[in-house]
Amino acid sequence: MTLPSSVAVFDLGGVLIDWNPRHLYRKLFKHEADIEYFLANICTTEWNQQQDAGRSFAQACAALKLEHPGNAEMIDAWFERFDEMMAGPIAGALDILSELREREVPIYALSNWSAETFPFAQRRFEFLQWFRAVFLSAEMHPRQTRSSNL
Repeated sequence: MTLPSSVAVFDLGGVLIDWNPRHLYRKLFKHEADIEYFLANICTTEWNQQQDAGRSFAQACAALKLEHPGNAEMIDAWFERFDEMMAGPIAGALDILSELREREVPIYALSNWSAETFPFAQRRFEFLQWFRAVFLSAEMHPRQTRSSNL
């Protein structure tokens, strides 16, 4: 078997796709300070990482709405309007991806994207079909290792 002399691995959110929850919440809140409070204290980065790791949005939103019932609509918007968090492709990075594809360099994606929301991106961005494989953290499981007494 001959292995390629090079491969390219890309992250997705913030590298190829301009993903930011502020793109959505600027439409829903009147003041930037309210957005920042919401993202720092309610739908936090840590909360979102749990969905990236495989927790369902149904579970995540239900639990968060119990803690913050006055923000139920804004919490639900995270999943229901997820597409609005993606402003579009990042041009320079997309140019690099396209060039590598034209040169037939094997390209792969490795991302902490939620398996539930990744289909929104797949429907919207044709270039996500260019990858030989896409590895999402929510779908990956760490290998079990045995400690050895060497």
